[in-house]
Amino acid sequence: MTDLSDLYEEYEFLDADDRYRLLIDLGKALEPMPDVLKTDATLVRGCSAAVWVYPTVQEDGALHFLADSNAAITKGIIALVLLTVQDRAPSDISATDIEAALAPFDLKNQLSSNRTQGIPNMIALIRETAARYG
Repeated sequence: MTDLSDLYEEYEFLDADDRYRLLIDLGKALEPMPDVLKTDATLVRGCSAAVWVYPTVQEDGALHFLADSNAAITKGIIALVLLTVQDRAPSDISATDIEAALAPFDLKNQLSSNRTQGIPNMIALIRETAARYG
């Protein structure tokens, strides 16, 4: 995946339709999540689409998240969130202001409220995971 600031440089020059396509492409580029991990335990509550997040701990202690959704645009939003935290130490994740990192993308005004309502729940799950492993 690309760096969040590089991605924003591209995103800010796109019109609404192209921004939508960019998010869908980001979602397509997500690491595949095995179906066996898509369980009730990994389901993120409060999302309009089904969203699953499964954390793994790497040898160096960094957290790596596998995630998926049954909706293309939601999967792109997941990819955007993961760009802020993927493969980082739990203490780094806990110290990251994920909402501020995503703010320039103005998702609430770019997408319907149905598409963005689950973002806080996903961020909360990531923070809880970081706190548990931190």
